[in-house]
Amino acid sequence: MSLVQLSPRVEELKRVLTDFVENECIPAEDEYRQALGSGAQRWKAVPPVMEKLKARARELGLWNLFLPKEYKEGAGLTNYEYAVLCEITGRSPSIAPEACNCSAPDTGNMEVFAKYGTPAQKAKWLTPLLNGEIRSAFAMTEPAVASSDATNICTRIVRSGSGYLVNGRKWWISGAGHPKCVVFITMGKTDTAAHRHEQQSIVVVPAEAPGVTVVRPLTVFGYDDAPHGHCEVVFDDVWVPAENLILGEGRGFEVIQGRLGPGRIHHCMRSLGMAERALELMVARVQNRTTFGRAIAEHGVVLDYIAKSRMDLESARMLVLRAADMIDKVGAKNALKEIAMAKVVVPNVALTILDRAIQLFGAGGVGQDTPLAEFWAGLRTLRIADGPDEVHTRQIAQLEIRQQNARLAKKSKL
Repeated sequence: MSLVQLSPRVEELKRVLTDFVENECIPAEDEYRQALGSGAQRWKAVPPVMEKLKARARELGLWNLFLPKEYKEGAGLTNYEYAVLCEITGRSPSIAPEACNCSAPDTGNMEVFAKYGTPAQKAKWLTPLLNGEIRSAFAMTEPAVASSDATNICTRIVRSGSGYLVNGRKWWISGAGHPKCVVFITMGKTDTAAHRHEQQSIVVVPAEAPGVTVVRPLTVFGYDDAPHGHCEVVFDDVWVPAENLILGEGRGFEVIQGRLGPGRIHHCMRSLGMAERALELMVARVQNRTTFGRAIAEHGVVLDYIAKSRMDLESARMLVLRAADMIDKVGAKNALKEIAMAKVVVPNVALTILDRAIQLFGAGGVGQDTPLAEFWAGLRTLRIADGPDEVHTRQIAQLEIRQQNARLAKKSKL
């Protein structure tokens, strides 16, 4: 559903993408999981079916849809238009986003290179990322500090000759385990004496650089999310040339804010797709089972679950579309409240719908025969990733107070 009339081109993309996800990606999920194998094998190679689906997505014109129209490298869509399409890919979150070259963290990293990268950085990193030839990771979160406040980040990026030395320990670095991950966009401090929001810088660190060690994959409620994973990574005297600096020293916050705004909305878009699939599974389940002499769907509490799930889902979708529309009209910096509201509400709504679906599936809902448990694990993590609920809620309140005070001040001058 969209409140704005979509162009004929976007309507056609929506039709083609829906068919691709429903008839090619979702049916490939079991094959993909089985091909990953077990143990260390899960991190060695990408299942062949993924490369087939990537080729198919390119053939269908479903490639790099995420990059907004202001970038010549993108598909020419607005954030609002992409929101409608991204939700569809969320129905098969382990397959469809990557198949369309629209999966995190690559989308955010590609936008960093597109927005802030030098011509040389774009040629070396952005072009192969856009072509789906390599993967990337974003290294910010650290085990030693509360990383929800990015000013706490303590990795050091120190000038050394014609480059920089990077020293620090990161964790929950999504994508670091992927066999095709060749680059880390890394945040650290270059000047601890500067203003607290000007101490941080961003550098590009090649994955094969001496001193880079992927220590271990971390599990999310027992799921390893191979082959991309979420890893602990150590940077030990890693030297990178000065040309690997993004935008300039002390501009790390500027870069990450430009990256995280759209990225948060992308996560919300995909979450809606997961919740829609969970609701469909729920409805099908309760019509095909009986308890106490009647269909499960005839029990009042079940009807309540279904109705509330639909209402919650539609309300959450409006927040996402509103935020995407605001980004298009006034930019991510001026849509902070809308982005934060979506980031808090959508994962919580999707989790509630997943929980209802799991409850109605009973024991089957927590196992591997449906995607529900894995969806739940990913969505629960999203309440922490890219800023925990509490940080966004705090920001929403502060912005609301500021905006109301500005309106009152303006009114008092009339």
